[in-house]
Amino acid sequence: MASELKNLSVFSTENLPDISEKHFAILVAEWNSEVTNALFNGAYQTLVNYGANEEFIHVRTVPGSYELSFGAALAAQASHIDAVICLGCVIQGETKHNDYINHAVAQGLTNVSIQYNKPVIFGVLTPNNQQQALDRAGGVHGNKGDEAAITAIKMLGVSF
Repeated sequence: MASELKNLSVFSTENLPDISEKHFAILVAEWNSEVTNALFNGAYQTLVNYGANEEFIHVRTVPGSYELSFGAALAAQASHIDAVICLGCVIQGETKHNDYINHAVAQGLTNVSIQYNKPVIFGVLTPNNQQQALDRAGGVHGNKGDEAAITAIKMLGVSF
């Protein structure tokens, strides 16, 4: 089904782990702040709604989405941080800058997650325009910040 026809923030909340003692780092890109602040509000509220202690939610800003990888590495290396949620928005423009940034951020966050053996969540919107971004940051398609927080919670419950 095409995304324009549904809310994309529908997810299962069955069997979530207890997160009352878990520490979360949320990194928020300042660029496209109207969008990223909405993503942050969704992520923060979702963590609290599912049992996170507000004192254990550590929030930092970075200039833009490209800087999320370095910020995530700083957060992940902190022994008390259990999961890192990275929130940003790179809107397609007239050049291919978005392709380079999005690829670099996705690869960078994956590398940080593997290096530090912690969930590092990609909560970066990659829309074609501002309206698509707003639609996915608390608009008609839900809030990707909510999804990023639920993903972090679920990943803390993965074990073998």
